[in-house]
Amino acid sequence: VQLAESGGGLVQSGGSLRLSCAAYGSIYSVNNMAWYRQAPGKQRELVASITSSGLTNYADFVKGRFAISRDNDKKSVYLQMNSLIPEDTAVYYCNADVETSISPYGKVYWGKGTLVTVSS
Repeated sequence: VQLAESGGGLVQSGGSLRLSCAAYGSIYSVNNMAWYRQAPGKQRELVASITSSGLTNYADFVKGRFAISRDNDKKSVYLQMNSLIPEDTAVYYCNADVETSISPYGKVYWGKGTLVTVSS
């Protein structure tokens, strides 16, 4: 199983970006999916998560600015980021709990990350 992220880049403060992440491999189903981020010198932190039925959870620092969504048919999760500020600069990682023949009760996988840089 691999998670492939895309959509990062450089944007000015107040701008928007949309991150995408797709799960590939011999997958039975994808349970919870989430986005985390890690800024330089800081610990990785949860940004937003979404269950297979679409229930969402957000970190306080992105509420009202970011929106997480998913497409179960495409085994993909998205993060729409609006009103970006320099403090949002970080590597953003996709995370998914995936069921396979080897891990029928699920196993958490991580993507390699995509860099988001917000300039002031």
